[in-house]
Amino acid sequence: MTNLVIDMGNTLTKVAVFNQDKIVFSDQSSAISENIIYQIKQKYQFKNLIVSSVRDDLGLDIEALKNDFDYLRFDQNTTIPIQNFYQSKATLGLDRLAAVIGAQHLYPKQSVLVIDAGTCITYDVINDNGEYYGGSISAGIEMRFKAMHQFTSKLPLVGFDESFMESYGSNTPNAISAGVINGVLFEVEGFIQQQITENRNTKIIICGGNAAFFESRLKNSIFAHLILQEPNLVLIGLNTVVNYQHDHK
Repeated sequence: MTNLVIDMGNTLTKVAVFNQDKIVFSDQSSAISENIIYQIKQKYQFKNLIVSSVRDDLGLDIEALKNDFDYLRFDQNTTIPIQNFYQSKATLGLDRLAAVIGAQHLYPKQSVLVIDAGTCITYDVINDNGEYYGGSISAGIEMRFKAMHQFTSKLPLVGFDESFMESYGSNTPNAISAGVINGVLFEVEGFIQQQITENRNTKIIICGGNAAFFESRLKNSIFAHLILQEPNLVLIGLNTVVNYQHDHK
């Protein structure tokens, strides 16, 4: 089965064509249109289309898409292949939900901690019974740099330098970098350690814009053998949802 998966974020829209579980095409841009969708269809002949978006207005002719495709809008009411026990489902980010669905698909019947390192850093766990109860939301790296500048009168705005390796700073910009970068690494390691203590067979999946940075910094840690970087985790989750609908008709 061939599916087109669209994930509309605040700044970027990610698109992927799946043939079963394999990505045969992927792209990202600032927007998506019906013309682009039909151009992709000409080459890959997909029938199923799923859209997830943080925006209410998709900017697409939904009625036209419904006529030409088996269309699904992913939201909190969509039938999914995991048990979602999150108390406030209406406020649960769809990217978080899709990510744990993708994690469960990649590692069925196994506990997985998903770390999505983007604007915010989210930590979500799905247990080995396919049950999701929630997670944690923390400020992302760039947000931390901006916050110290905006909420103080004298601290400068410092850019995120991925090559910064110092434990302490000998000047104010370096002290800020040391605090933010080391602080966020200690935080990530702490969440991993907590989860491993509760279930030592837990897998760790890192995704999001800063995933490569965290994976590189954690590659020499005691958790290195548990960590998988999967930049397409949300897309994998959305594709899993599409296939689940058809498998359970």
